[in-house]
Amino acid sequence: MEPREFRYEVAPPVRGATDRILEIDLSKMSAKVRKVSPEERELYIGGRGYCLWLVWEGTKPGTKWNDPENVVVMAGGMLGGETGWPGTGKSIVGTISPLTGSFVDSAAGGHFSPLLKLAGFDAVSVTGKAKQPVVVLVDGDAGKVRFEPHEGPDGAITMCEGLLPRLGGDGELHDIAAATVGPGARHSYHGTINSVCFDRDRDRLRCRQAGRGGSGTVMRDKNLMAIVAKSARPRTAAVAAADPATVREKGKEINEVIRMVDPVSLQLNRWGTTVLVELMDRFDLLPTHNYQTGHHEKAPQIFSGVWAEGHFSHGLRDGCYPGCTLECAKGTEGFTLRTGPHAGKVVGVDGPEYETAATGPVLGIFEPDYILEYAWYCDEYGLDTISAGITMGFLFEAYDRGYLTKEDTGGLELRWGDPDVALRLLHLMASGKGFGAVAGKGIRQSRGWIARRWAKRTGRKAKEADDALREFGMECKGLEFSVYVTKESLVQQGGYGFALEGPQHDESWLIFLDQVNDEMPTFEQKAKALRWFPLFRTWFDAMGLCELPWIVVRHPDAKSTPDPARNMPTIEMYAAYAGAVRGRAMTPDDLLAEGERLYTIQKLFNLRQGLGIREHDRIPMRAMGPVFADEYARYAERYDKEVAAADGADALAKMGAEERLRRVQGLRRERYWRLADAVYEERGWDHDGVPKPELLARVGLTDPMFTRVADAARKRSEQA
Repeated sequence: MEPREFRYEVAPPVRGATDRILEIDLSKMSAKVRKVSPEERELYIGGRGYCLWLVWEGTKPGTKWNDPENVVVMAGGMLGGETGWPGTGKSIVGTISPLTGSFVDSAAGGHFSPLLKLAGFDAVSVTGKAKQPVVVLVDGDAGKVRFEPHEGPDGAITMCEGLLPRLGGDGELHDIAAATVGPGARHSYHGTINSVCFDRDRDRLRCRQAGRGGSGTVMRDKNLMAIVAKSARPRTAAVAAADPATVREKGKEINEVIRMVDPVSLQLNRWGTTVLVELMDRFDLLPTHNYQTGHHEKAPQIFSGVWAEGHFSHGLRDGCYPGCTLECAKGTEGFTLRTGPHAGKVVGVDGPEYETAATGPVLGIFEPDYILEYAWYCDEYGLDTISAGITMGFLFEAYDRGYLTKEDTGGLELRWGDPDVALRLLHLMASGKGFGAVAGKGIRQSRGWIARRWAKRTGRKAKEADDALREFGMECKGLEFSVYVTKESLVQQGGYGFALEGPQHDESWLIFLDQVNDEMPTFEQKAKALRWFPLFRTWFDAMGLCELPWIVVRHPDAKSTPDPARNMPTIEMYAAYAGAVRGRAMTPDDLLAEGERLYTIQKLFNLRQGLGIREHDRIPMRAMGPVFADEYARYAERYDKEVAAADGADALAKMGAEERLRRVQGLRRERYWRLADAVYEERGWDHDGVPKPELLARVGLTDPMFTRVADAARKRSEQA
């Protein structure tokens, strides 16, 4: 194909928004500018809201992830790009997921969305499919959109090593960023979209991931290799607040809280999120051997001190975006790869972040070099480190318990603690070869494949194996679990099970507040937290903000508030920030209301897709308690005490091992569904998880396109 260009007039941001969306149709190789009305901006507000809006509008209930009409949206938010605040570089990606069959969104740090806004657009939406691999350049300096064929490396990182300098021309590399995919996205259901930009301090490209749900798989299926945003306008122009003085004042306040609190709490500025490895292990929450236990004697080999002292580079600015004083995005320089197509290459590795590092223990691997190699290749291949690692953990246990054989795996011996076999499986997953093609489809798809193979080999019913595999296959709604053991955290069980997109920490990271801080000990507090937390998180994603300055860095005054877990003094800062940008006074209740409206739209999206009711909130037993007798035996004192409290010590004494196991499983299932009833009521849903008419009226979703979906879902529920 010949390169094609489309000219446009660059609209500068005003009060946080350009009110322009770039619409790309790859089937026609065309681009057009869509103006956002004030009413649309107020309803959807940006970020995740714009993703929901544009994917809902462009698809229909029967749309599949690989249909040309499926939409991939990348959007920033009104508060994104501000250099006087921490964590304002978030890009939100939304689409219909190949893993879940419904809307999914994910967030990545970096410069892409701020540069896209400076180039004139609050969001870019992509439909159709190109006939051959293509790159799209959004050039805010020249006021043009350029389509050109992609030739050369197809790795998410190595592609950009030549692409960004070439498209940047004579400009600064700092003024160009890309959203890219890698070859793994072509062969798996959990491909990521990577935000790639140049780091002046490290003198190399850095990669952040919009990892969850397979948005990169959709983008790669469209033959779109990269969208590149370019603008030399100063970053200080990215917001253009109505009241810049208040933005600066409140920005200084929150940065002062970070400078005061972080060094005496988690020390993210020094250790990054790897500090959570040590904390999770200490509180029995670090998943080992596919979530069977939460602690391991080898865990200190990957504690934060190991990373900070032996791997991370210090004295560099490590914020995802200018102005972030938290600077938790650590990196390792001069690492030599030893496997795969780039063996022998010396690279810089971004992170690892906690969840990437924690996928090692899921496989019984506690080797920093393995984790670094795994992290770099997942970035290069464009694979979600969480879904890839948790899927491998499931497959390792299926092999360990006899559901998989060496014949099934093509000769791979999936033994706990073997980094070589784990990396071999990762490379196969990225290439779609052999058993890697099975692993690349995720737990839900591979579970059915294993059950059928097992049935053929044993002559028994496939359902027997599928039922057993379901209880230790760590997925819900088709999405693999984030990397925390939830057996003793009822609120986190609910956070994962009732999450609209599946069990990912973005929507419901309550385990730290519950298990480490012990801030929600009562059943009522847990149910209420499962309402307010996802609403605030939805608002952060709509605004283009990182949540860590709120949820991890605790304001000193929070402890004296009625509900310290909410960290309301910091939320009040964000309300002031939002009001100063948008030109009107805003309160924390306003943020909750905006988050609730978008969260309800997302719930309706699931219902429109034929999903989103009570039966879809089921989580595997491994997330609630022991699956097998050997698991019960490891924590027998804990489980015996629970059974005795329910049935009496005499009844416990008469029970055999299998009976005790089944009894504690029943108690925990009962507790989980009791929580579901309470949370549904808190959220304004009926018993089956469908939003009630009064909720739709309260959040302003009275348009028939919303009410019809809820009415139809309620009718299906009543008929069932």
